[in-house]
Amino acid sequence: MKLVLAVVQRQDAGELLDALTAQGHRVTRISSEGGFLREGNVTLLIAVDDHHVEPLLQNVREHCYTRTRYISPLPPVAESGEFYPPSPVEVQVGGATVFVLRAEDVARL
Repeated sequence: MKLVLAVVQRQDAGELLDALTAQGHRVTRISSEGGFLREGNVTLLIAVDDHHVEPLLQNVREHCYTRTRYISPLPPVAESGEFYPPSPVEVQVGGATVFVLRAEDVARL
């Protein structure tokens, strides 16, 4: 057995959850926050047999997308009277971070 922890962007979570439950997976969803932009994420906990790990990971790849966003960085500390117009910076967001852990025992009660 494996325990799959998938941290996905909130925008991708709904479709991924629908796809996983349609395949018969039991999924626990936990709201989380973090990353560079401190945006909302969803952490999914899924217990699966070893032979189901790769199809599950393929499902995550199909439903979790990397996006480009532009953010305005914080201006550096400037001397009195100086003006610093911050220009937007391009960053990649989204996708998924997945951890696959060995689970010695899983009990569904």
